[in-house]
Amino acid sequence: MVFHAHDKAFDFFRGTCTRGIYDNMKTAVETVFVGKERQYNRRFLQMCSHYLVQPVACTPASGWEKGQVENQVGLVRERFFTPRLRVKSLEELTVWLLDKCIAYAKAHRHPEQTERMIWQVFEEERGSLVHYVGPFDGFHSVPASVLKTCTVRFDNNKYSVLSAAVGRPVEVHADADRIVIRQDGANVGEHQRCFGRGETAYNPWHYVPILARKPGALRNGAPFRDWALPAAMEKARKRLKGIHDGDRQMVTILACVPADGLVAVDAACQEALDHGVCSASVIINILARSRDPAPAATLQTPDALRLTHEPVADCARYDRLTGCGAD
Repeated sequence: MVFHAHDKAFDFFRGTCTRGIYDNMKTAVETVFVGKERQYNRRFLQMCSHYLVQPVACTPASGWEKGQVENQVGLVRERFFTPRLRVKSLEELTVWLLDKCIAYAKAHRHPEQTERMIWQVFEEERGSLVHYVGPFDGFHSVPASVLKTCTVRFDNNKYSVLSAAVGRPVEVHADADRIVIRQDGANVGEHQRCFGRGETAYNPWHYVPILARKPGALRNGAPFRDWALPAAMEKARKRLKGIHDGDRQMVTILACVPADGLVAVDAACQEALDHGVCSASVIINILARSRDPAPAATLQTPDALRLTHEPVADCARYDRLTGCGAD
């Protein structure tokens, strides 16, 4: 994928800023008052606080103020993005742009302190600058309820959550490409965001506790279709399909993953298969042995504590005590 730096960076910046002047930035402003007074929404103010920005609104119906933004965008475009760039990713564009900005600052004089370069003034002020704390997590947050199917509806699509979350409210955090669902401060679901309509994003592990009651759903349940398990676990699953209680045994194996981890369970399945057996009891036994601590190291007896005459095991002594030795 190739990004045009002009298109991806500055057209987005320009469009966002200029639309904000005429549309009053509905995503940021809740109420427009007289002049430049605005009531900003909570998330926008949190972003401004994160980046230490003081928002200043434009005057309604004052189109000439748009030129202030247009001129700055055009200046930066001409200075850094002419001719048009071609980069493979936004990360590559960021690194390139940083290098260009530093080179420009070192080669041009400060507009007010003309005897010094911009870079010299910046280096002098660097120690007084507030340290960057990382990007703002600009998710869109909405409350939601968990359906009986262990899913949460958001933006015309559904996303699965842990079965334990059913019956209590959750909070959906929607990013540009990710959906995180939280309940009581903990994540109960995380998915790539769907942009269609009527789609359902499943995480099969969310439904494993339910399989204990309905093991047959492992074959035909919607969350388990095209479920890509690790290689050894998938072999065990296919082997158990031909057994009478194979589904229940596979559910028992899957239930070990939260405690032992996916890698350990897969290794236990592989060990069982290598020995020509495949059953939940064998795999659980292998996992139990792997959890047992290694035997304690043999202690070396110091010479000062070593016995001069070590005792000798002699069972004939008991015969003599009972009188059997006389015979």
